Amino acid sequence: MKVKVVTRILEANDRIAEENMRRFREAGVYVVNLMGAPGAGKTTLLERTILGLKGSLRIGVIEGDIAGTDDAERINNTGVPVVQINTGGACHLDANMISEVLPDLPLSELDILVIENVGNLVCPAEFRVGEDVKVMLLSVTEGHDKPLKYPLMFRESSVMILNKIDLLKHLDVDMNKIKRDALSLNPSMKIFEVSGKTGEGIDRWTEWLKGQRSQ
Repeated sequence: MKVKVVTRILEANDRIAEENMRRFREAGVYVVNLMGAPGAGKTTLLERTILGLKGSLRIGVIEGDIAGTDDAERINNTGVPVVQINTGGACHLDANMISEVLPDLPLSELDILVIENVGNLVCPAEFRVGEDVKVMLLSVTEGHDKPLKYPLMFRESSVMILNKIDLLKHLDVDMNKIKRDALSLNPSMKIFEVSGKTGEGIDRWTEWLKGQRSQ
């Protein structure tokens, strides 16, 4: 019975996600579903991404959190359009949540919309929101065991960004194992190594985004 209920929930979500995608395509917006654990550095990456795309692509952001507005306030300070969604306890954003806030964004004036999902390595991977690409951010401080512990996130994500590489010299973490295990789950996964703090590697990530938007 529980399996039937979950199936119905996911099917209903997929229908709304398809409608969201239609709206995004009509507006000419490329949509990134950014996922990762709490503290992985999603908002810092977003700030760097906005800075790297300034003057070339117009970006908007949807911030998802269980509670609070700190991340949205940080993004608002960059000058780009941002909308906050507080789930009130849910561990992920779903397609209906995204649909409800789309009227609050100037979609026709955007090239890229980044949806920063709730910090979690499980639930967000299960729910489509109408995105073009799922991107998962993994901080190297989280250790090299995460791909095999949370396989769905790595299977579902087309891109993995390894963040906080400036801290590698202080850590006992095997970067090769992270990449090897991630690729064993998703052989076509694109991998970027960055530092949100120093900006190292951000240019390769933003150049990739520009290429995706122009396709």
